[in-house]
Amino acid sequence: MMFGVVNDSCEAIIKVAVGHGNLPKIMVDAVIDTGFTSFLSLPSSIIVSLGLPWSCRDFGTLGDGSEVVFEMYTASIIWDGQVKTIDVVASEAEPLVGMGLLYGYDLRIQTVEGGTVVIQALSGQEESPE
Repeated sequence: MMFGVVNDSCEAIIKVAVGHGNLPKIMVDAVIDTGFTSFLSLPSSIIVSLGLPWSCRDFGTLGDGSEVVFEMYTASIIWDGQVKTIDVVASEAEPLVGMGLLYGYDLRIQTVEGGTVVIQALSGQEESPE
């Protein structure tokens, strides 16, 4: 089970340990974004500082319907107590946790400033289909 908090802007925030290799190196505050279908987005400054390896380019559709090309990287994170290798999208926006990471989990958000965010594994669920 993982916990977070709703900030003063009514964003659901969780901390994610991110790095390259077996041991994630830094804690990142990331906004939960149910409209984001990938796993995690990070600014290029964090990607460079961690030395994340480039993976590929991928197309994505933004909320306004426009299509963009994203640079993709590979990172290790600690997710629900386990080290997991995931795709990271380079984006100059604030770090985002997407539905790829939330797949197979129950997400509960108390949507008031200071509210609790709880992410709990659903029993019997498989890994994300991505």
